[in-house]
Amino acid sequence: MPRPLPSDAEARAILAGKRTRPLRRSPPAAGKSLAPLIKALDARFGQGTGALESRWPEIVGEQLARVSEPIKLSRGRPGQGGALELRVVGPAAAFVQHQATEIISRVNLFLGEGAVEKLRISQGPIKPRAARVQAQKRPVERPLEAARDEALSQSVQPAAHDDLRRALLRLGRGALKSGDGSGRVR
Repeated sequence: MPRPLPSDAEARAILAGKRTRPLRRSPPAAGKSLAPLIKALDARFGQGTGALESRWPEIVGEQLARVSEPIKLSRGRPGQGGALELRVVGPAAAFVQHQATEIISRVNLFLGEGAVEKLRISQGPIKPRAARVQAQKRPVERPLEAARDEALSQSVQPAAHDDLRRALLRLGRGALKSGDGSGRVR
């Protein structure tokens, strides 16, 4: 036999007497918790080879960057500089060894004074650099003549919205710059 449902007042009394579970909080973001630790590690150990790899052509020059790459940066004892291990392509090792003092001084300019005291060179293949592919320089665009620019501005003035007017101006300037002087797009 089904039991009768409680009245409204009885239901309120039952619910008031029950304890509910507190809502679960989401855990704090990992980055927020790790930020102080990362700052302490960075202060203690500094930048590693990741920073060197991305800026290697700027640090040592294009010619040396083509034949070498930083592999490992070992920190020295307190008060002493560390060692930078480079992988160098075959016979270029003699060339790199000859310029070791200059490479060390350039790396120290980037990482901080006294960061590297020794250079270790190991011969072997280096991975290809995507950064070596230089973007082609775009030719310098000449601005439109003032009379043509003013005529274009007057022609788009009836446009209802500012965004539309700006877009039409950009389109018109691009068409006039790439055209053959007649205003027609090639």
